[in-house]
Amino acid sequence: MTANKHEFKTEVKKILDLMIHSLYSNKEIFLRELISNASDAIDKARYESLTNSAVAEGGAEWKIQLIPDKEAGTLTIRDNGIGMSRDEADQALGTIAHSGTKEFIKLLESREVDNNPELIGQFGVGFYSSFMVADKVSVLTRKAGVDNDQAILWESEADGSYTIDSAVKETKGTDVILTLKEDAKAYLEEWEIRKVVKQYSDFIEYPVVMDVTRTTPDPEDKERSVTEVKEETLNSCKAIWLKSKEEISDEEYNEFYKHISHDFTDPAKVIHYRAEGTTEFSALLYLPTKRPHDIFYQDYKIGPTLYVRRVQIMDHCEAMLPVYLRFVKGVVESSDLPLNVSREILQENKVVEVIKKNLTKKVLDTLAQMKKDDAEAYSAFYKEFGRILKEGIHHDFERRETIADLLLLESTAVEAGKTTTLAEYVERMPEDQKEIYYITGSARASAEASPYLEVFKEKGIEVLIMTDDFDDIIISGLGTYKEKPFQSAIKGDLDLGDSDKEEQKKEFGDLLELLQAELKDLVSEVRISGRLKDSAVCLVAGEHDLDPKMAKMFEAMGQELPQGQRMLEINPNHDLIVRMKQLFATDSSSEKLKEYAGLLYDQALLLEGDKPRDPVVFAKALSKLMSESVKVD
Repeated sequence: MTANKHEFKTEVKKILDLMIHSLYSNKEIFLRELISNASDAIDKARYESLTNSAVAEGGAEWKIQLIPDKEAGTLTIRDNGIGMSRDEADQALGTIAHSGTKEFIKLLESREVDNNPELIGQFGVGFYSSFMVADKVSVLTRKAGVDNDQAILWESEADGSYTIDSAVKETKGTDVILTLKEDAKAYLEEWEIRKVVKQYSDFIEYPVVMDVTRTTPDPEDKERSVTEVKEETLNSCKAIWLKSKEEISDEEYNEFYKHISHDFTDPAKVIHYRAEGTTEFSALLYLPTKRPHDIFYQDYKIGPTLYVRRVQIMDHCEAMLPVYLRFVKGVVESSDLPLNVSREILQENKVVEVIKKNLTKKVLDTLAQMKKDDAEAYSAFYKEFGRILKEGIHHDFERRETIADLLLLESTAVEAGKTTTLAEYVERMPEDQKEIYYITGSARASAEASPYLEVFKEKGIEVLIMTDDFDDIIISGLGTYKEKPFQSAIKGDLDLGDSDKEEQKKEFGDLLELLQAELKDLVSEVRISGRLKDSAVCLVAGEHDLDPKMAKMFEAMGQELPQGQRMLEINPNHDLIVRMKQLFATDSSSEKLKEYAGLLYDQALLLEGDKPRDPVVFAKALSKLMSESVKVD
């Protein structure tokens, strides 16, 4: 096949432009990215060779070679891993296959990514960092197990295009050949290469090797010297998770985290331990500092890398951690699982269940300790991952109260910007308060201004403020905390000890019946309110119904919900309601009362942040009402 010229996809062009203009503050990171890619390629070949000997091609000495050529001005990163076919190279190097690409490009264009270079690694485009140091990048690759003449040569000068040509390659794997820019020639020096490998890739378990030239005295003639070239291994090659904690520095832990996560920030917490007993395994897990940009996308990769007897079985083992801990990165190694274990087998494997239970407990215990020992660090972590952690209350019934202990919540008892915990709320509860009160809303300010909190403010009762869109479902799933049931401020028939509620119901009974008749298609009941003090009306959902925000979210997703389930509550002490009662007493069939009923309902919609049923009709009715009340002397 002859060479074919291709245009980069638009998103790749933008990434290349960003790379060339030095997105990364440390350009040497390009070598870490390429060594990491080479290691991944060997992982795949090593795993496939267990069942297909042709992939090994007669040898299993897995290694990564660095080949500096000062004369040619090139640096080659060579691996004997799985290699790529023409289609795979075209897909991997010419496009970005990621569901969040559009959003990612918006970040690039807004330059918000300048201080968040970890986004590049998270989107699997670390290869393009090569263009920070190279005028030209060539990739010579051959798929393991195919003929020598089935290789391909991919080349680009970052000019918006690349070529793919047929080639011959004697060995399997991939050579990435960088023609270095003048200001990057230092990466051809032995000392510089050693420094970068030691700093960023020392933990790679495959040998990272380089030919070095050494001149030594001739043992037979001391006046002469002997020059020889020897292959030296530049990294330690020992799997970091199998080392003891005492052997590993903070820097080594951090660099390994960056390798597996493609993050460029240090982790918030390191969890390294070995479980012994009937099920033995090693685990090195990390809690990130920053939330990955794509963590809410459906194709986000969940779970630690799984090794069985030093062989990588899968990049992301979903069966090892629950979905609400999907932010956890790391490695797990077990000798109790078979090398040919599949994802299907993992789902029902007892060893995996034991490991998952242990890992989940360890992560939750670590978070609890972090919350206790370093409130500031935990608060920063929670701002990034609290919404995800909270999902565990819904998904993990057994541990729901353990997770509830980790929640940080806003409250009417603490100033804006501060948080409290459920335990602290319960500790502050008066002895006669039986329930934990909460309100859901889009933001703290709107929740605090809500008419639903009027009685709570008057009585000095603390209310938790919850602003995530699915909080109502989460709290419903939790049900109780420390045997205290939750009560929504915007749902159910609230009774905070007002003894005259029944009397008011009798006193306003006729008016309630009229309003009920007029609004029968819109609400299920009109009743006296136990929560209003300043406002005239509000709409209230049933005890087990979705709150309005959740209902809107489901409707936006195209899910039909039952209509007319909410109640309209009226404030019997409000001047408007009192005057309507007086009007009813003098003229029970007044057309104004019927008109006011509709206005009250629309007003209730406005108070909860919605819009009137028909804004034009509402505006006309309001104008008419105002004109009738204006008195001119």
